[in-house]
Amino acid sequence: MMAQCMLSALVVLAAVFPSPCVALVAAPGNRSGSSIVVPLMRRRKLGLTQMKGSSARHGKAQASEYYGQVSVGSPAQTFMVVFDTGSGNLLLPSHECTSEACTGHKRFDATLSATATQIAFADSPDTPVAADGTRDIVTITFGTGEMSGVYIRDNICLGEGGVCCKANFVAATEESDEPFMLVPFDGILGLALPEMAEGPTFSIFNRLVQTGALKQALFSVFFGNEGEESEVLFGEYRQERLGSELHWAPITTPGYWQVEMQDVLLGKDRLGLCSGESKCQVAVDTGTSLLAGPSEVVEMMVEKLQVAEDCSNLGELPTMGFVVAGLSLELAPEDYVAQHDGICTLGLMALDIPPPKGPLFIFGDPFLRKYYTVYDHAKMRVGFALAKHTKDGTSLLSMRRAARRMRLRKRAHAKAI
Repeated sequence: MMAQCMLSALVVLAAVFPSPCVALVAAPGNRSGSSIVVPLMRRRKLGLTQMKGSSARHGKAQASEYYGQVSVGSPAQTFMVVFDTGSGNLLLPSHECTSEACTGHKRFDATLSATATQIAFADSPDTPVAADGTRDIVTITFGTGEMSGVYIRDNICLGEGGVCCKANFVAATEESDEPFMLVPFDGILGLALPEMAEGPTFSIFNRLVQTGALKQALFSVFFGNEGEESEVLFGEYRQERLGSELHWAPITTPGYWQVEMQDVLLGKDRLGLCSGESKCQVAVDTGTSLLAGPSEVVEMMVEKLQVAEDCSNLGELPTMGFVVAGLSLELAPEDYVAQHDGICTLGLMALDIPPPKGPLFIFGDPFLRKYYTVYDHAKMRVGFALAKHTKDGTSLLSMRRAARRMRLRKRAHAKAI
């Protein structure tokens, strides 16, 4: 979820931890850290692609939201949050926020936590608010609204009896009705690189990495189809989730989990969108419900694809491929076209992110259901593999065919090099 552009766990041990970050469950055969699974809930929603003119008929697409549980404070207060690789901070409603957008959700009450500290300034993350009450108030703007809040430091835990760390977060004192009043989750847990956070101590994943609480300095994401379990796994990735070998791409600009994209393909036809030294840039974003890209590119693809609302040409549409680190990561029409009540819509959203962070393409939920993703902090890279689905998704035969195509493309790329 791009915090400047759009908005798109389980009860744990409540205790006062003497060290900054404590692994509560040791991984078998590993003494230095642990891994922890956070199950995610999936809820379908109707997203808007914000298109104009002749493409307006494609302006709606079936999308999904995935969220799980986190606990904060001592004793623990639990919240449902989006685990979002497109933002950097933990954002939660505060008990001091009395708008309907906040009161309709669980709110963090610092007065009920024995370990909570009110923090004055982001650049002094250990300094409590002084007697005169002087402190920073941060405002974060989203596509259709904004929130303002203050800084708090407390114990934050992931997973059932999982890993915990002492970290800073933003407690909202004001939230606009739109979009916060409508969302089913309470807050957002940012998993972007530390450059996207208010400071290093605000990045929950960075805190876990710094203290060696995790088995490996990475996490992985599996978004399931209807009827499947979804999860974020901290500390490792699951081989059994992989339908192909992992294909790695280096991070180009720390902040987002951002990689270079060499081109976009429709079928076998290259669109030539990524010329120039910088190529195209794409952010892998678990908090965005659709695929997204610059408006002129999206409008061009809408025009080229001409998805019929009655789904009559679904079988004739081409694959859509994104060339990353020399390999085309393909989506079939059923991956990028949403079908709902007999209506087909293109799951592609126009999103113009201004420089210096943009322009950007975004791999959102449709891509992340097709591909299992691994976010490697130690080696600053993102891994992509076909996701091995078991229910209501890609058939085993089609998955094997797709995996074989990926292997063949890899071999061809290796020969070309």
